[in-house]
Amino acid sequence: MTDLTELLKNVDRDGNASDKILPMVYDELRKLAAAKMAKEKPGQTLEATALVHEAYMRLVGPNNTEHWNGQSHFFGAAAEAMRRILIDNARKRQSQKHGGIMLRHTLGDPDAPEQDEDLIALDEALTKLAAEDKKAASVVEMRYFAGMSHEEIATALDITIYRARQKWTYARAWLRRELEQ
Repeated sequence: MTDLTELLKNVDRDGNASDKILPMVYDELRKLAAAKMAKEKPGQTLEATALVHEAYMRLVGPNNTEHWNGQSHFFGAAAEAMRRILIDNARKRQSQKHGGIMLRHTLGDPDAPEQDEDLIALDEALTKLAAEDKKAASVVEMRYFAGMSHEEIATALDITIYRARQKWTYARAWLRRELEQ
């Protein structure tokens, strides 16, 4: 993984670095995306592979200006990128242009539109939480959207495992209260 850390640090200077990074992180990103997509409603137009590729292009694509401080920073950003992609996809499905104001019913799956609404409500609540406690919001993103363990989150955020668990507990209670209102 030292090679990965070096490549991430030099991605803006080395034009071939992004080509070398993908094989090193693809399996891990695919696992994160598959875990997240398993929680989505059936019949998604976005698949785990497409989610990985889109997130990867946002992270190391030609328009990226981010400087990576190592693999933990990279995977944390991957979790956030996947969250943004899923939120954008949910909003797109609900937009006026796509019939978002009309109630959609899929045969055999009448609860499908509510999941989009829940995901958007979660995003709005996470944005409010980030304004109050950025680390707690980051913990939720990494835990919920990327499926990272408390140990991985602690490493990524440079906090203790105890603090990561504490932030997770606090954030869950905060989000539950916010989403019930």
